[in-house]
Amino acid sequence: MMFFFIKSFAATHLMIWSFVASSQDKHELSYFVGSFRNGSSEALLEFDSDEVFYVDFERKTVVCTGPSSIKGKISEILQSLNLYNSARKNIAVTMALVEYFTAQTEEQEKIDPPEEMFLYTTAEVHSGVENTIICFVSGFYPPAIKVRWTKNGNPVSEGVSRSRYYPNKDQSFYHFSTLSFTPSETDVYSCTVEHPALESPRTVLWEPEFHHQHHNLDIFFAVSLGLGLLGVATGICLFIKALERS
Repeated sequence: MMFFFIKSFAATHLMIWSFVASSQDKHELSYFVGSFRNGSSEALLEFDSDEVFYVDFERKTVVCTGPSSIKGKISEILQSLNLYNSARKNIAVTMALVEYFTAQTEEQEKIDPPEEMFLYTTAEVHSGVENTIICFVSGFYPPAIKVRWTKNGNPVSEGVSRSRYYPNKDQSFYHFSTLSFTPSETDVYSCTVEHPALESPRTVLWEPEFHHQHHNLDIFFAVSLGLGLLGVATGICLFIKALERS
């Protein structure tokens, strides 16, 4: 089965070709091509929602992002298909559609604010141990957001990185920014996102919860339980001795 879809907004055209294998186990292969009024473009292939490759238009190459076990085979296939030139032709088509619909309609472009935004770390948090915190933002359109980090209210730029924009199945986008940091008990971090659909920036705070605190609490309960059992055992021994004497 195959279908062709064009998302026709004044600022963007996103063409998606999807192929569903006709077998007992169904799989979906989706190829996304998008052009935006700001001049940026996206082209990528997904298999069952997992990215297989994307086109890096700045470096003029196709980047394989699939599992390492099959990257070599996929890279050979991609080179033989000359996919970079094909992606450029598709982008040219979408850019022409952008210009056409921009000229033909005066409708206001649809914009959607982020639906999800939360912070989480890549590992358990320990005081003084380097870690990475991730600010995940999803459900917004168009793909244009600004992300700012602070530590204890002060702007942070060192150790910050950002991902590309990734498409969701509902034609919105998701994006994440990461911050490498070494936590301490008094630190408070924040991630602030700006988007055209937001009336004001949205901020999420994060404070570290150290794993060792729970560990010490477990030790306390273990020691308390051990002492309690020792007391019970001692009481039983004394009771038995008292019976023997009587």
